[in-house]
Amino acid sequence: MTFELTAKDSNSSARAGVMTTGHGVIETPIFMPVGTVGSVKAVTQQQLEQEVKAQIILGNTYHLYLRPGVKIIEEAGGLHKFNGWNRPILTDSGGYQVFSLAANRKIKEDGVVFQSHIDGSKHLFTPENVMDTQRSIGADIIMAFDECPPYPSEYEYARKSMELTHRWLARCVQHFGETEPKYGYSQSLFPIIQGSTFKDLRQASSEFVAGMECDGNAIGGLSVGEPEEMMYEMCGLCCSYLPEDKPRYLMGVGTPWNILENIALGIDMFDCVMPTRNGRNGMLFTSKGVINIKNKKWATDFSVIDEDLDCPTSQYYSKAYLRHLFVAKELLALTIASIHNLAFYLQLVKEARAHIIHGDYTSWKNEMIPRLKQRL
Repeated sequence: MTFELTAKDSNSSARAGVMTTGHGVIETPIFMPVGTVGSVKAVTQQQLEQEVKAQIILGNTYHLYLRPGVKIIEEAGGLHKFNGWNRPILTDSGGYQVFSLAANRKIKEDGVVFQSHIDGSKHLFTPENVMDTQRSIGADIIMAFDECPPYPSEYEYARKSMELTHRWLARCVQHFGETEPKYGYSQSLFPIIQGSTFKDLRQASSEFVAGMECDGNAIGGLSVGEPEEMMYEMCGLCCSYLPEDKPRYLMGVGTPWNILENIALGIDMFDCVMPTRNGRNGMLFTSKGVINIKNKKWATDFSVIDEDLDCPTSQYYSKAYLRHLFVAKELLALTIASIHNLAFYLQLVKEARAHIIHGDYTSWKNEMIPRLKQRL
């Protein structure tokens, strides 16, 4: 994988760049739709490509390992061939999912023993076998195995958790370097910065991660309940210690305004379930503000969902019709809302990139955020 910076904003740390992977080019800043089990919920791969205009999607190691399992994915020739998505894929290591199963897992130095949420069977994830699993899944970008501490965390817990993440990272890097891709294209490893909301831990973790000299770097453990201003403070601090010539990925973030603020801090890559999850519950993000499409006020609004969005679905269906589908509990509602929200996120980062290149990102961002936050 290669990464080239093409432009910087003069009034912030916002950057525009180009990542080149074995499955194509990614223009940054970029938002990555979440396809946990190899599928972005309610949206086909063709819709992702043609309407959402996604450049890269996510899969999740924990879920894909349990179902359909590594053996089936390998027999298919990797996840790209299994699900028919021919553009880049990033896989999360499964650390966050394992650690969210607090009642059903045990953390050891070697790794984590956990129970499957599907059938209760016991499994062990180690830094080494998680690298092997992601090699088999066939992701273009592979995430290191880490522990994600909850918010709030006591300082000592956060410190010990971070140090364990660092020891696991060293093992990930070593094992990754000793293994080869399975499907004839290169794969890249991204380490993950932790440290909760403690400045000295975030600095130490950022320096440790930067020292591993991987193809890109990620910031984890944010957007887990801390105040937005604290997220921005930690993100900015981490970015100040990360190399400029590597992509920076902020995991699990966030709202449209979170994304614009974090782009200004120097982040290149984002993912979040919010556009699809909120969309399935009737919340639409639009160029004029946030809509709860289930509200009765939209029952006779025959205007299209978002006339300013370059997406056929958003310009074809009316708000009244989409509300009717939600009220009638029609499955089509979930697809329309998900496509719309994802297309909105992708257009937003595309516009952000254009304004970075043009040189007026900060003024554009400051004008956009109040509009995006409006409840219509």
